[in-house]
Amino acid sequence: MNLPSLNMSINKLPFILAVYYLLVINIPLSQELFSIVQASKSESVAFLISIPIFFLAAFNFIFQVFNWPIFSKPFFIFLLTTSTLVSYSMFNYGIYVDYGMIENVFETNSGEAASYISTHSILWLFAMGIVPSLLLLFTKLKRESWKDFFVWKSIGLLSSLIVIAIIAGLFYKDYVSIGRNNSHIKKMIIPTEYVASAVKYINNTYIKKPIPYQELGLDAKQTPQAKAATKPTLLVFVLGETARVYNYQYHGYERETNAHTQPYNPIFFSDVQSCGTATAVSVPCMFSNMNRSNYDRDKAYNQDNVVDIMNRAGIHSIWREHDGGDKAVAHRIKEMTLVAKDSDPLCNNDVCYDTAMLENFEQDTQDLNQDSIIFYHIAGSHGPTYFERYPEEHKKFTPDCARADIENCTKEEVVNTYDNTILYTDFFLSQAMQKLEKLTDKYNVALMYVSDHGESLGENGVYLHGMPYSLAPKEQTHVPLIFWMSDGFAAEKGISDTCLRKAGKEQSFSHDNLFDSLLGLMDVQTQEYRENQDIFAPCR
Repeated sequence: MNLPSLNMSINKLPFILAVYYLLVINIPLSQELFSIVQASKSESVAFLISIPIFFLAAFNFIFQVFNWPIFSKPFFIFLLTTSTLVSYSMFNYGIYVDYGMIENVFETNSGEAASYISTHSILWLFAMGIVPSLLLLFTKLKRESWKDFFVWKSIGLLSSLIVIAIIAGLFYKDYVSIGRNNSHIKKMIIPTEYVASAVKYINNTYIKKPIPYQELGLDAKQTPQAKAATKPTLLVFVLGETARVYNYQYHGYERETNAHTQPYNPIFFSDVQSCGTATAVSVPCMFSNMNRSNYDRDKAYNQDNVVDIMNRAGIHSIWREHDGGDKAVAHRIKEMTLVAKDSDPLCNNDVCYDTAMLENFEQDTQDLNQDSIIFYHIAGSHGPTYFERYPEEHKKFTPDCARADIENCTKEEVVNTYDNTILYTDFFLSQAMQKLEKLTDKYNVALMYVSDHGESLGENGVYLHGMPYSLAPKEQTHVPLIFWMSDGFAAEKGISDTCLRKAGKEQSFSHDNLFDSLLGLMDVQTQEYRENQDIFAPCR
C-alpha cells in the first residue's frame, strides 16, 4: 500500500504550526483570555481582534527561528507531542507547567507517572499530538535553494515583528493592563513557558557547576538532660502526601475522616502553610534551615538539613520511603523503599498501601539504646489515582472514582475517593500510635504528621496541585499537622499539653517551623537552632 505523497515548502511550516498552536494546542489559554476580556468589559472591537493576530505573529516568529532543514521534523514532532501533554494537563486539571512543575516531573518515578495515563489522556495525545506529528513525518519539506529559504525566512521573521510592533503600538495600554492584572497568563502560553522552564531546569541540574556542599551544625549535640533521661526517645515522623486541611474532621469537616485517631486524642494544628505546592519543592524546603521566603533549591540540595544535624548529634534515624523518593533529605541515613510483593496482602498490581510500611515496625524499634526517629514518607492522597491508596474494606465514602482521568468523574465521586484516602491515612496514623503505645515501657514515644502540600478537587475548574505559589488556591497550600505524645514523653520533655492544644487552635504555623521544632523536640543543641521558630518551645 502506497501512502499519499505529501509535499510542502519548508517555509510554510512555521505559519501552519502557528495556526495549529493558536486554535488547538492553546485552547486553555484561549478560554482564560476569553474569560478575562469578558470580565474587563472591553468595548474595543479592534483590541479583541488583535489578540489572536498577536499570538499568531508571535508563534510564527518563534517557529521561524527553529525552522531549519533536517532539524525541523524531529524538533517540531517532539514539540507537538510534549505540547499536547501540557495542553491536556492544563485543560483538564488546571495545571501550569512552570519551573516548579518541571522539577516535579523530572523527579517523579515511573509508577507515579503511570498513574496519569488514562483512556482519555491517550485519546487526547493521539488526536492532538500523534496525528499531526505523523502528518509532519510523512510530509516532504521542499526547499528550492538556500537563497530562497533565507529570503522567505527573513520575510516571515520581519513580518511577524512588524505585526507585533503595530499591535503593541496601538493597544499597549490594553495589553499591559491585562498582563499586570493577570500575571498567570504568561505561564499558560504553550510552548514558551514549559520549554523555557525545562531548559532552565536541565541547565541548573545537569550542566551548571554545583555549589560547594556546606555542612551545618558541626557543633550539634544533645543536651545533658536528654542524655540523662531514664528512657530513650522514639519519635515517628510521618511525611504526608497531598493532604489538604479542609477535608479533615479535626478542622470542622462534616465527614468522619479522622475516626481512627480520635480515640488517641492527638493535638491538631489548624493553620499550617506549606512551603510549596509540589513534593519536589516542599520536602527539601521543610527539612532545610531556609524559610519559604528565601528558599533556594540548589542550596538546599548542597547543604546539611535537619536530619543530617540530628544524625550528627547522635540521634539514630531511618527513612522508609513510599512516595517517589526522599528528595535528597535522607542522603546520610539508612533509607528503605517499599517494594511491592505479590505475597504481601497489602500490595496489589505493583501498588502497596501505606500500612505495608508498618510491617517492619517491631524490627525497626527493637533494642534501641539511643534517641531515635523513624521517618515514613507515605503515598497518602497522591492523585489522580486516589482509588489506589486504600483497600476495598476501607472504602467508606461511595460512589468513588476508580479511574485516573478524574475529570470524567462527578465532583461527588472525586471528593468521595479523596476522602477515603484521608481516612486511610488516619488509619495508618492510628496503627502507628497503637504500636507506639505498646512501647511506652521502653521508650518515651511521640508521633508527628504533616503533609507536604494540599490538593484541588475541582474548585474553579482546578484539579491536583503544583500551581505557582503566588497563584495557588488555599486548598493547595493549607495542610494538616498532627502531634501525639505519651505521658512519659510529655513529662520528659516538659511539654504542656494544654498549651500546645491552645497553640494548635489559635496560632499560625508553616513548614518554616519544622527545622527548629525537630531540633528542639529531640533536644539538640546547635547554633543553627532558632527558638522563635520552634513550635514546642513556648509550651516547655
